[in-house]
This record gives sequence, C-alpha cells and structure tokens, in this order.
Amino acid sequence: MDMNFLLEKHMLFHNQDKINDMKFLPLLALMIISNMASAQFFTKVTDSPLSTTIGDSRSVNWVDVNGDGYIDCFISNGPQGGQNNMLYINDTHGNFTAVTDDPIVKDGAPSDGATFADIDNDGDLDAFVVNWYNKNNLAYINDGTGRFTQVLEGIWVNHFGYSETASFGDYDNDGLVDLYVTNSAGSKKNFLYHNTGAAVMESVVGIAPVTDVSSSRNVSWTDIDADGDVDLYVANENGEKEQLYRNDGAGVFEKLIEPLITVDQYSTMSSSWGDIDNDGDLDLFLANDASKNQLFRNEGNFNFSRILDTDISNAAAHSFSSAWADIDNDGDLDLFTTNAFLNGVRLKNKLYLNDGTGHLTEVTDDISVMDTGWSYGCAFGDYDNDGFQDLAVATTRFGGLDEPDYLYHNNGNGNHWVLLDLEGKVSNRSAIGAKVRLRAMINGHVVWQMREISAQSAYCSQNDLRAHFGIGDASVIDSVMIEWPSGIVQRLVNVAPDQILHIEEDQVSAVPQISAPLSLNVYPNPTNSILNIEARLPDLSRPLLLEVFGDTGQVVYTAKFPPINGLWQHQLDLKKLQVAPGQYIVRLSNGVSGDERKVVYMQ
Repeated sequence: MDMNFLLEKHMLFHNQDKINDMKFLPLLALMIISNMASAQFFTKVTDSPLSTTIGDSRSVNWVDVNGDGYIDCFISNGPQGGQNNMLYINDTHGNFTAVTDDPIVKDGAPSDGATFADIDNDGDLDAFVVNWYNKNNLAYINDGTGRFTQVLEGIWVNHFGYSETASFGDYDNDGLVDLYVTNSAGSKKNFLYHNTGAAVMESVVGIAPVTDVSSSRNVSWTDIDADGDVDLYVANENGEKEQLYRNDGAGVFEKLIEPLITVDQYSTMSSSWGDIDNDGDLDLFLANDASKNQLFRNEGNFNFSRILDTDISNAAAHSFSSAWADIDNDGDLDLFTTNAFLNGVRLKNKLYLNDGTGHLTEVTDDISVMDTGWSYGCAFGDYDNDGFQDLAVATTRFGGLDEPDYLYHNNGNGNHWVLLDLEGKVSNRSAIGAKVRLRAMINGHVVWQMREISAQSAYCSQNDLRAHFGIGDASVIDSVMIEWPSGIVQRLVNVAPDQILHIEEDQVSAVPQISAPLSLNVYPNPTNSILNIEARLPDLSRPLLLEVFGDTGQVVYTAKFPPINGLWQHQLDLKKLQVAPGQYIVRLSNGVSGDERKVVYMQ
C-alpha cells in the first residue's frame, strides 16, 4: 500500500469536523478516498486446511485454545442432517492443522453460532456451540492444552431449541461469565443462563429477555450507556423490531422501546458495535437481509442518530454478518460484511474503509470482495502476530454442494500498532466486557480510540479477544486506560508501539470503584456555542476535574468542582473561550475514574 495515501488520508480526515455534517467533500479528498478504496489490503490464502476443507459453514471464532499466544480458528457447520465442526490449530508460523480426534469436532450436529470464554476461570477458553432443528446445544470445557471435554449435564446443554448464536457476558460483574442464547423458531424464546461457578449454568426465568417472543438472530452484550455494566441487544429477523434491555444491575433488566435502534422492522441478521468516530462510545451497524443495511451513531444515554450519507446505507443488501477492525492501522475502525441467500445467485461480500469520522467508503476491487458464494460468519484476528488484522469467512452450501471457507492474510503497511491481551483477576479471566482506551498522537493530532472486549462480535462471529489498535505514524502511545468489569481502572503511559502486551488486572496499585464508574455525556454535538456536560457519579466523595483538549493536545479549558453524588451538570460556552472551530476532547475525572468525549465545534 502507498504510504503517501495513508498519511494524506489521516491529515485530511482524521480530525476534521464530522463529514456527515458537511455539505460536500473537497475534490482532493474524494480522489484520496478513491485511491485508498482501490488498494489491495489482503492476499487470499489457498494452501491451508482452513481454506481448502469443504463444509456447510456458519460460525467463525478466532480463539487461542492452547494458550501459546497464537490464535486458532473454530468454524461450525450446520446442515439439517448434521456435520462435524472444525478446529484449526495455529503452528505459530501462520500455518494451521485441523484437529480430528477431539469431541469438539465430533459432534455431528446442525450447528450455527459459537462463543468462547473462560467459563470456569481456570485460565483457558471454553466453548459453547448452538444447534438448530430443535437439538440440544453443546458446551465444552478446555483442559488448558486445547483439548475439550463435552458437558453432558445441566439445563444449558439439555435445552432444546432452534438456536442461532450465543454470547458470554458477565451481566452482574461477579467475575463469572454468563450466557445468552438466541432462538429463531419453535417457541422463539431466548435463553439466559447465570454462571454459579465450577462451569455450572442456571437458567434465568421470568424476565423480559427470556419471555419476549421474536425470531432472534444475534445477541450483543455491550455497555451502551458506559455505566459499567453490559446491556443486552438482540437483533431480530422477519420484520420484527430489535430488542434493547438496559442493565440496571443485580440481574435487573429494563426493556427500552423508544431508542431509535429499536423502532425499525427489517430482517436483521447481525449487530456489530464499535466506536467508528473515536468519540469514546459504541456505535452500531445492523446487517439486514433483503433491505438496506443501517449505521447508527451513539449520541449518549441510549440516544442514536442515523448515518445516511455513507456507502453502507445506500445499497440493497442480503447481509448476514459483519465485523469491525482497523485493517490499515490508521487509527479508525473499518467494516467487513458478508452476504448470502439470493435466489441461487452467487454474491460478493463487502469491505468499507473509515475516514476517521465514521464515514465509510466501499472498497470494490480487493480480493476479499471478489470471491463469490453465500457467506455466513466472518471474524478478524491477527493469526501471525504481525500487527495487522487477518480475516476468515465461513461459506455455506451453494447449489447443493459444500464449499471451502475463505482465509485472507493482511498485506500490512508501515503503520504502527499494538495488541493488548487482557487477563482478569477480580474480573472474569477472559476480560469480557473490559473497555480499553488508547491515546496517541497520529499525524500531528491527538486521537483517542476505544475497544470493548466481546465474546460475540456479530452474528456467528467472534473476533480475536485481544484488543487491536492501529496508531498510524505514532512513535509512542501516550496513554492506555483499561476499565475492567470489576470497576478497577488501570493506566499505562508511554507505551512503545509494535508489540503484544499481556496485561493482568492490577489488584494492588489500581483503585477499585466503589460503585459504577463515572459516565460522561455531552450535547449538542456538534455545537456552535453552548455545550452541556453531565455525568452520573458514584458515591466516591472526590473532587472533579474538567479538562478540554485541542486536537494537538493543548489544554484550552480546565476547572475543578467539589465532590458530588448523583447527577452532575455543567454548561460551557465554547464561543466565549475564543477557540477555533474543530474537534476537542472533553475529559472529566475524579482521581479514580475518568471518561472522555470528542466534541465538534462549528461556527
């Protein structure tokens, strides 16, 4: 890839006013995006068992099952009569060997989605695989070497259903991952299981997430309102509305029906969450079948706006899955989507490049979008540990014949990166639900990025659990802040790029939160003058520090406030500060917890 284009792209776009609010792009900017969209990001791998073995494939999971520091790949298969699933072990040199003698590849079941996490907190990844056609789902416990024992007892493996996918998430922050399973037929009621320890899951009954009836495809555990616990978002097909359950703590969920992301009635297959505009919160992509896909910007406090002026929102699709990753390491999340099932027609998948503001431009000639067929799950992961995100895609049966899956190796470029491998101690061992925030000077501008660790990145998809950040030309990472599910906040400073860091939750030097961490909201955004700033504060009795940073890191405003519990509010007039139009970072901290938001100031 031409590095000049990478540098020009960042200089022109990464810290501009939000392009979605502009009436036009400069001609030069359009030319640069066009050149970037024609670059070859991937090379197709054709000599690996992962890409030569045929199957009626569904789920893709990049997971390090043997703990050697290199991710392996699990792919499920799901025809009606059943078919063994597949596990490929990474030899640490970028090659894979198919496992043939383990229970996890001898199920013979009609499997769909899968999710991996450390169920029993013993330091390795266990597995849960769901089945359709009213079959029991499957659970496997890892012995630490990548060998699995099937769980045969318990409600979670003796619960007949038409299950589509599943995801682990610690909804009560007790250090044990719980489990949610979606169903699209039969009773159409989803399953929720609470982890009681020692790999024992108990069924949760009588609450909305398991009594609502819908044709559910995908589930996401994600902290939408940044209050320190994971909320629950369920994507439904057959013209049914999506479901959003706010986590109020202690196993209490409140169903929300007013947010914009719950009002449409499409045939939604997949939901993927990622901070596409680097403003510190999680935005949403919905993959729809037989309708346009959708992209939503998170405005805070469960408020969302539609992003319409981007390639992804303006074309009919038959999409089934999706995955966010920074494929070019320029400091923003790009998107891959899969397509399937259109009247016997072979379909191409889609790849979109982010300009740094959440504006996505379609890539039309990369090898990853030239292959045709019917694709299901997809997932990103750095399987050779070179700092660039590779891609695997599951392909389903076409024309009555099984086909091989796709594996694409990232060609890379000169941009820097870091991979953060988190290990919970007070939190669940897999660090599911942790948020990682990273600050670096990229092309002369301060850029904050955020990743949330998730056991299901989309429908039938699980990205590498390691948090990957591209950082462009940054020679040092100024700050890394890890918000663990336990409430512990851990910070690293002056981190060298181009390395993989294993980080254990620090129980000694880090300060645990007494209750929910600080959560910041700013509005309107963009603003031409007045900025309202508010936060819901835990009972910590600590003074507050409010700071506003310019895009080169200079402090343009600072103020201290006395301790307060509950809702804190402040109003700031940017016009009176006499600052130039542009992007600013608003940060609020109390010495234990902190949160940032990116704000666009327009005159």
